[in-house]
Amino acid sequence: MHGHGSESGNNIQELIEQLTSHFEKDGQDVATHLEGLLNSNYLKYWDYIRLESLLTLQNPRTPYPDEMVFIVYHQITELYFKLVMHELNQVKTADQLTGPVFLKRIERCNWYFGQLISSFDIISVGLDQDQFLKFRVALTPASGFQSVQYRMVEVACTDLINLVHADTRDKYDDYSTIEELFDGLYWKKGATDSKTGQKTLTLRQFEEEYTARLIQLAYEYKSRNVWSVYKRLSLEEQADPVIQAALKQLDQHINIDWPLMHYKYALGHLIKHKKFLEATGGTNWKEYLPPRFQKVIFFPALYTKDELDNWGKNWVEKEVISKIQAAKQV
Repeated sequence: MHGHGSESGNNIQELIEQLTSHFEKDGQDVATHLEGLLNSNYLKYWDYIRLESLLTLQNPRTPYPDEMVFIVYHQITELYFKLVMHELNQVKTADQLTGPVFLKRIERCNWYFGQLISSFDIISVGLDQDQFLKFRVALTPASGFQSVQYRMVEVACTDLINLVHADTRDKYDDYSTIEELFDGLYWKKGATDSKTGQKTLTLRQFEEEYTARLIQLAYEYKSRNVWSVYKRLSLEEQADPVIQAALKQLDQHINIDWPLMHYKYALGHLIKHKKFLEATGGTNWKEYLPPRFQKVIFFPALYTKDELDNWGKNWVEKEVISKIQAAKQV
């Protein structure tokens, strides 16, 4: 017992010496800081996570109970996006990133998006559809399209040219400015009236609020996005099939699985009611992608020509055609 106490005393003495050295380095008096510690309250869980503040951030606009579910789910989504950006920022700021550390950052992003994708049933299945249709009208013109963090994730992952709409990508070259590329981003075309060329109110509001911020971010990530950093890994690490698979998984999660979540359940409703039973698979699989589905690929150099040509095919076969065929047999 005595020996243990002596050891504990030595540890305390050592810590005090380290604290003294730490504070003196910055010209601070250690005694003042220790006295401050003596007079401080213990940290409480609810204070640490700001629980009371957190629980005040849900403010439904209608009396329908399921709007609370809708708000909380979207706030959780934005917090996951924040975690993704937390990882991508570490990719950006690291001086020399090794393959294993790079892989860890990408795998974490995949975990976060995997959680979002698997939890989407909370919205698609869990919500009372009658309530949803009623309170959704009260939220117009607000839209998940206006999630700036989702756009930030895209910018942080790849070269901006890969986010330009596929139909107009040939207009740009290596000398195109970030501002020029930004004007051609795929999601802007999806929120523009094809007949009049007028931007929707949803897009106009978003651009007014966030254009300057996103352009600044594009400059910050120009040579430090995920793809740029990957290309600076050693050739051996770039060829690592585990790293390549992680990048492809991120591509699939962000550019296929997540944007098609809403569509998946709309199709599920049609299939359930026998309204969509013509599919046989094969060459017509692209007909089962939504008209607004954009062929956005973060890391095109990692894929074969066949994989690029069939971008989204595996999703259609798994989520649509197999379920249509199963419904036919019922």
